[in-house]
Amino acid sequence: MKRFSGFVSRLSMSVFAVMAMGALAGCGGDGDHPLPTANVRVIHASPDAPNVDVLFNNRTVLSDVPYFAGAVVNTTAGPTRVRVNAAGSTTTVIDANVSFTTGTLTSVIAAGTLATISPIVINDPDAGPGAANARVRIVHASPTAGVVDVYVTAPGAPLPAEPTLADVPFRTVSDALTVPAGNYQVRVTPANTPGTVAIDTGTINLPANSVSLALALDADGGGAPLTARLFTKTY
Repeated sequence: MKRFSGFVSRLSMSVFAVMAMGALAGCGGDGDHPLPTANVRVIHASPDAPNVDVLFNNRTVLSDVPYFAGAVVNTTAGPTRVRVNAAGSTTTVIDANVSFTTGTLTSVIAAGTLATISPIVINDPDAGPGAANARVRIVHASPTAGVVDVYVTAPGAPLPAEPTLADVPFRTVSDALTVPAGNYQVRVTPANTPGTVAIDTGTINLPANSVSLALALDADGGGAPLTARLFTKTY
C-alpha cells in the first residue's frame, strides 16, 4: 500500500465535532494517588446497526450513539472490557478486551455490517503534531466498496497518474501522516478504475495541531451512495 504523497488537497467530509459526554475520568484512587487515565475515541461505523451504548468494563460511557457519530472520552488507563450494546438493551454486538494507555489516544471503531461487526483499534500519540501541522490516517470502513484506490490532491486538482494509496481492502488503516495544516480533497475509486469516483470529499480543513481519522463509509443503512466522515481532535 503506497504512502500518502503530495498531501496538498481538500477532504470535504462532514467534520464531526467531538462530543463531550461528561466527566468520565477513571473511577477509584484517592486524592493523593489518583489512577492514571487515558483518552479513547469511539466511532459508530456499522451502517445497518442500531444506535448503540458503549460500556467500559461495566460502566456506560456513551449512550444512544447513532451511525456516523463519534466521541472522545476520558477513562481509567489499563486493560478494559469494551462492549457495544444495542441502545437501551443488554444485546451485545461487540465484546473485546482493549488496553488503554496514558499518553495514547486509542480509537475504537465499530466497523462492518451488523452480521460481521467487529472493532478496529488504532493507537496514536495523544499529542498534536505542532502548530503548523496536522496528523491524519485514512480508514477504509465501507463494507460495500471493495478494494479501492485513494487519491489525495490539492483542492480541485485532477487525479494524478498514481493513487496516494493503492489496492486498499476493507478495514485497512493507513500509516499516520503528518502534513501541513490546511485544506485537502480526497477521492476514492474502485481499484485500478480512476475514472469512477465513488467518494469525493470536496474541501475539508485539517486544523493546526490536530489528529484526525478520515473514514470511507457506506450510506446510512448500508450500500451506496458511499460517503466519508472526518473525526478530529485539536490540541
